[in-house]
Amino acid sequence: MYEVTNKDGRRQRRHVDQLRQASESLQTGKQQYSQREQHLPLQLFQWEDTPGQQEPDQDPPPLLERHHEMIPQREKSWEMGQTITTTPMFRFSNTNERILLFIGTLAGMGMGLATPANMLLFGDLTGAMIDFGSEIVNSMRQSQSVYSEAFNSTENITDINAVFLSAIKTFAIGNAAIGAATFIFGYISIAIFNYVVQKQLANVLVVLSSTAEDEEIEVRISVGDLNKLEDGIGEKVVMFANYITAFFASLILAFVKGWELTLICLTSLPVTMFAMGLISWCTSRLAKKELDAYGKAGTIADEVLSSMRTVVAFGGEDKEVERYKSNLVFAKNINIKRGFYNGLGFGLLWFFIYASYALAFWYGVGLVLDERNLPADEQIYTAAVMVTVFFSVMMASMNLGIASPYIEAFGIAKGAGAKVFSVINRVSPINSTSEDGIKPTSIKGSITFNNVHFQYPSRVDVKVLQGLNLTINPGETVALVGSSGCGKSTCVQLIQRFYDPIQGSVSLDGVNIKDLNVAWLRSHIGVVGQEPILFQTTIAENIRFGNEQASIDDIVQAAKKANAHDFIAKLPQGYDTLVGERGAQLSGGQKQRIAIARALVRNPHILLLDEATSALDTSSESKVQAALDKASTGRTTIIVAHRLSTIRQADKIVALSDGQVAEQGTHEQLMALKGEGDKRQLERMVSNTSMVTDPFEEYLEETQLVEDTTMPLHPSSMMEVLRHNKPEWLYILIGSMCSIVMGASMPVFAILFGDILGIYTFIVAGERLTMRLRGLAFAAMVQQEIAWFDDKQNNSGSLCARLSGDASKVQGVKQIQLFKI
Repeated sequence: MYEVTNKDGRRQRRHVDQLRQASESLQTGKQQYSQREQHLPLQLFQWEDTPGQQEPDQDPPPLLERHHEMIPQREKSWEMGQTITTTPMFRFSNTNERILLFIGTLAGMGMGLATPANMLLFGDLTGAMIDFGSEIVNSMRQSQSVYSEAFNSTENITDINAVFLSAIKTFAIGNAAIGAATFIFGYISIAIFNYVVQKQLANVLVVLSSTAEDEEIEVRISVGDLNKLEDGIGEKVVMFANYITAFFASLILAFVKGWELTLICLTSLPVTMFAMGLISWCTSRLAKKELDAYGKAGTIADEVLSSMRTVVAFGGEDKEVERYKSNLVFAKNINIKRGFYNGLGFGLLWFFIYASYALAFWYGVGLVLDERNLPADEQIYTAAVMVTVFFSVMMASMNLGIASPYIEAFGIAKGAGAKVFSVINRVSPINSTSEDGIKPTSIKGSITFNNVHFQYPSRVDVKVLQGLNLTINPGETVALVGSSGCGKSTCVQLIQRFYDPIQGSVSLDGVNIKDLNVAWLRSHIGVVGQEPILFQTTIAENIRFGNEQASIDDIVQAAKKANAHDFIAKLPQGYDTLVGERGAQLSGGQKQRIAIARALVRNPHILLLDEATSALDTSSESKVQAALDKASTGRTTIIVAHRLSTIRQADKIVALSDGQVAEQGTHEQLMALKGEGDKRQLERMVSNTSMVTDPFEEYLEETQLVEDTTMPLHPSSMMEVLRHNKPEWLYILIGSMCSIVMGASMPVFAILFGDILGIYTFIVAGERLTMRLRGLAFAAMVQQEIAWFDDKQNNSGSLCARLSGDASKVQGVKQIQLFKI
C-alpha cells in the first residue's frame, strides 16, 4: 500500500484510490481516443505493423521499451514552463505512421497550390475579358465607318464571341479540376493526420499511465493539456501547410508575372512577419502561465472534493469556493493579456496588408499606363498581369493572415507538450524496468537500517527518520509500533525502495539495496496492505498478479496458506468467480485473504504486513490473523500493527519515536522491564499506530449504493451561456459591434479597430465567463449532500475533469470563434 503524510502528520490511506482514479482516467481517455480512431474513415491506409511496432493496446511492452530507449541515460530535466520542438511530439509514432504524416503533409501542400492556380486562371480570364471588350469596340467602329464590310464585321464579332466563350470554358473547367483536386487532397491529408494523431495520443496515454506514480500527474497533466496537444499536432498542421504553401506559391507566381509590382506590394511583409513572430512568442509564454495557474486551481479542487466530509463538518464550503475562485483570477488576467496581444496582432497584420494594397493599385496603374503604347509582345505590365499580381499578393497575404492563428495553437501545443513530456522524459533514479543492478542467486532475508535519515520530497521540512539504526535477522518477525508519523510505514516503503534515504543506507544481506536490481528486489517481497486492492477479474487472476508464471496448482497452494481455499471452493464458480469492481462481491476478510494469497504465490523471502487487519471486524480479523501467522512462518516478516493481539507472537517489537528506535525486545521483555505506567504507554503507542477505518467507509467499499444520486447533465443553450455572461454585456456589445464593422467594411481603420478591440473584448468576456462558470460549478459541488459524493461516478477525479474541461469548452466557444461568426 502506498502512503503519504498530510500536514498534520497523519497517514492518509487515499493515495491508492487517487492512483486508481488517475489510472482509470487515463484508461478512459485512451478508450475515447480509440473509439474516435475507429470512426476515422482511414481503413484504406491501415496495414499490419512490422515487428517491434505493435499497437500500444495490443502489446504495451515494446512501446514502453522504445520510450525508455528514447530517454537519454544522462540526467536531463524538462522544466515546467519550457517549450519543445515539433519533432518530440511525434516521438511515439512508428515508421508507417511517419510515412503517412509525410503523405498527409504533401497532400496539404497540394491544397495550397490551388490558390495560385486559381489566380492564374482568373488573370487569364481578366485578360480575355479586356481583349473581348477591345475587339468588340474596334469591330463596331469598323462597321460604322465602312458599310460594305458590315457582314465581315458580324463574322468578326462571332469569332470574338467564340474566343471569349472558349476562355470562359477553360476557366470553368480549370476551376472545377482545382476544386476536385482540393477535395481529394483535403480529405486525404486531414484523415491521415487525424488517424495518426489519435494513435499518437493513445501511445502518450499508455506511457503516462506507466509513469503515473503520484497524484501530482493527475493535477498537472489534465485532459485539457492533452486536448491542446492534440489541437496543435492534428489537422491544424494540414491547414497550416495549406495556407503557407498558398502564400509562397502565390508569391512565386506574382514575381514571375511582374517582380517590380510584387516588390511594391510586399513592402509591408518584413514588418508584418516580425510583428506576428513577436506576438506569437508572447502568446506562447502567456499560454504556459495560464496552464500553470489553472493547474494550481485544479490542485485546490482535488484537495477539497476528496475531503468533502471534513469541509462540510467544519462549514468551510464558502471559504473553499472563495479560495478556488481567487486562483482563477490570475489565470483570467493572463488570458485577457494574451487576448490583447492576439487582437493587436490581427490588427497590425491587416493594417499592413491593406495599406500595401493602396500602394499597389496606385503604382500598378502607373506601370500599365506607361506601357500602353508599346507593342503587345513588348508589354510586361498589362491589365491582366496587374490583376494577377495584385490578387496573387493579396491571396498570399490573406493566407498568411489566416495561418497566423495556427501559430498560436502550435505555441500552446508546445507549452502543453512540454508539461506532458516533462513527466515522460523524467529519468527516475529508481527504475523498475532497468536491467542494471545486482541479482544475487540466493537470499537469506537479513535487513539492516544503518543511520537512515529521510524526509518525503513533498515535505522536505519534516524529517521522518533521524538516524534510524535497526537490524532484522533472517526469518525473524518484527513488529513496528509507534505514534502516527514516527516512520513505521516509511520503513516499509524504503525496504521496497519506493524512495531512497537522504543519508545512511538500507541493506539486504549486507548489500545496499541501491546496488540491487529494483525488479529483482521487489520480486522477493510480498506486501499486504490495510485495504486490499482487487481487480475486476476472477479470483485466480487476482492471485496470479503476484506471479504471472504461477500455475493453477501454485494458486491453490497459496490460497490454502492464506486460509482462503475453503471459502473459494464453496463459491459456485470457485477460482473462476468474478470479484466485481474492487472486489465488491466479497467481504472485507475474504478480500484480505485473497490479497495474502497474492503475496504468497510468489513465495517471497520477505513479507511486509502494513496494518493488514486494522480495517476488519473482530470475526474477520481472527481468520486473517491466522492466515498471516501461517504465512510469516520461515520468512522475514515486518508488521505494522495497531492492536497488541497481532504482535504478541512477534520475535521482536520495535517502538519508534521521532524517527529513531525508542525501545525493542519481545513482548514479555518489554512488559517485564517496564512499570504499569509504561505498560499503558506501550499499549497506547500500539493502539495509536493507525486510525481504524470508519465502518461506513467499509460499507461503501463492499456494497453498491441503491439510490442513484448522480447529477443529471443537460446540454445548455447558447442563450443560457450568454445569461451567465450578462455582467460582461458591455464587452460583448463592443466586441459584436467591432466584428460587424470588420465584416462589413474594408477600410484600414475599420479592420484595425475591429480586430484589436473585437478580439480583446471577447477574450475579456470569455475569461470572466470561464472564471464565473468554474466558480459556480465548484460552489454547486461543495453544496451537494454527502450521499452525492459517495457515488463512485462523482469521485474527485471526475469532478475535477468537469471543472477543467466543461468550462474550458465554453471558453473556446465564447472567444475568437464567436468573434469570427
